[in-house]
Amino acid sequence: QVQLVEAGGGLVQAGDSLTLSCAASGRTFSSYTMGWFRQAPGKEREFVSRILSGDSTYYASSVKGRFTISRDNAKNTVDLQMNSLKPEDTAVYYCAASQYTYYRGLYTATDTQFYDYWGKGTQVTVSS
Repeated sequence: QVQLVEAGGGLVQAGDSLTLSCAASGRTFSSYTMGWFRQAPGKEREFVSRILSGDSTYYASSVKGRFTISRDNAKNTVDLQMNSLKPEDTAVYYCAASQYTYYRGLYTATDTQFYDYWGKGTQVTVSS
C-alpha cells in the first residue's frame, strides 16, 4: 500500500512559479512510476507529467518547457516545478503512483487507469 500526500499549491499570478511536492509512503517507492495529473472545474482529470523509476520523464504538450518533474528516491518524494504559470493551469493537481512502467494492459502512463494510488490533490490557482 502506498499513501501519497501533495503539498505546495496556492494562489499565484500569471507568470509566477510554484513547486508542488508529493510525499509517498512505502519501501518500494523507487520502483514506481510517478505521475502528476490535474483537474479543472467541470473538466476531466488530465495528464501533466510522469517520471519512471529510472528518471525518464514525459510531459503533456501543454506544459512541456514550463514544468519539470523530478524525484528523490531517498526522500520518497516527487516534485513538479511549474514556471511561467498561466490562468489555464488552474486546477487541482494530483500525484499518482503505478507499479507499471510503460503499459498496464492497454493503458499508458498518460491514462488515469494506469495508476494504482492517488493523493487527495492540492489546489493551484493562477490569476491573470
